[in-house]
Amino acid sequence: MKRVYEPMAYGPRPIEGNFWNTTVPKDEGALPFVEGSLSCDVAVVGGGYTGLSAALNLAEAGADVVLVDAKHPAWGASGRNGGFCCLGGAKLDAGTLERRYGPSEARSFFDAERLAVETVAERLERHGIAADTHSKGETMLAHRSVDVATLEQKAREINARYGVKCEVIPADGLAENGMASSEFHGAITTPIGFALNPLKYALGLEQAAISAGARIFGSSPVTAIARRNGRWRLQVPHGTITARTLLMATNGYSSEDLPDWMAGRYMPVQSNILVTRPLTEEELAAQGWTSHQMCYDTRNLLHYFRLMPDRRMLFGLRGAVRATEAAHAGIRAMARADFDRIFPAWRHVETPFFWSGLVAISRDFTPFAGPMGGMENAYAAMCYHGNGVAMGSYAGTILAGLALGQPERRPYPELMRREPRRIPFGQHRRMVLPFVNRWYRLLDSR
Repeated sequence: MKRVYEPMAYGPRPIEGNFWNTTVPKDEGALPFVEGSLSCDVAVVGGGYTGLSAALNLAEAGADVVLVDAKHPAWGASGRNGGFCCLGGAKLDAGTLERRYGPSEARSFFDAERLAVETVAERLERHGIAADTHSKGETMLAHRSVDVATLEQKAREINARYGVKCEVIPADGLAENGMASSEFHGAITTPIGFALNPLKYALGLEQAAISAGARIFGSSPVTAIARRNGRWRLQVPHGTITARTLLMATNGYSSEDLPDWMAGRYMPVQSNILVTRPLTEEELAAQGWTSHQMCYDTRNLLHYFRLMPDRRMLFGLRGAVRATEAAHAGIRAMARADFDRIFPAWRHVETPFFWSGLVAISRDFTPFAGPMGGMENAYAAMCYHGNGVAMGSYAGTILAGLALGQPERRPYPELMRREPRRIPFGQHRRMVLPFVNRWYRLLDSR
């Protein structure tokens, strides 16, 4: 396996302090591994939102589907993210999407974004998945006074593009909305989306897929993929899987050579999260932050945070470029320093949980769900730019339709069908991240 980061990124260390693991039974998600030879219609590699969504749709349609994960479902980003189910999937703003791809194609993507959120909500309800949902949409906070005018313009654009009414909150209205912090100068709330426990959602998808007839296996890393006699053959440590159709759903945890098509088509980027102990009523009042809205700021290297139903504060950020003990300690210290600056009344509050994971971005900053060029009956989906809860789930439904040969009835934007271009510098492409981060920090400080 050829991987982009140091081995630590793909081992247990980054999630030793994962808060979500404390919210489910320890044996939750325990699955058998593949033994012997299996045959199926569709083989799915990767047990995150994309793979599980695809497996669920396929099983409900009557297909014989086998899903394998190197560790266990939700071990990767789907079990360790911030739990923001919201608009997103591309790293380009709406105006850039319209200029680059045209108004019609951008409109299709905007429809897909909104339907992605609705897809998650529908699955939670239909399958009775209790995922601790909260937040009425998402709130964007201006970290500089000069960004306030930009937010007001953005609110007008969101209203027009998504048919909603954004709430614009001036600086002097933040405290009365329970968002008191001298760090911010205004905000807008988009009434689309909600927050959830990402691990409970993923494990709920897993159980729904199993109930529908999908065969799901853990501890079964794929070590080789080959095409033989018109079928795909996947090698795992204790057996093989033969399938008519192959779906790759490994995203930021992909390998450069499984299959070779993946090489250079995605950039894994670390995201890091800390979670506090439960805050008291007095502590909430002291800071003046009582809102349960999921929030993020206007930085390029953004912060994202939310007060959860149990009164713990979740706080995330980007910026780490290596997966080593020193880098892990360094980004934790950075996260804590930023947390203390934004919420100074909570400087004494313990943050016992801290973990990291990999999201993926593409060269064109748009998500992908479609055929892997030159590979018959093989499809992949990836690169949700940190918004995989909704868009990863949606991409899984697209993969299922492709595997079944069914015309897509939901919006399937052309920009998501475009094969991702390879990123320069191949397996060493991560070396550009320090320079990109320095540039973003410079922009954020102006």
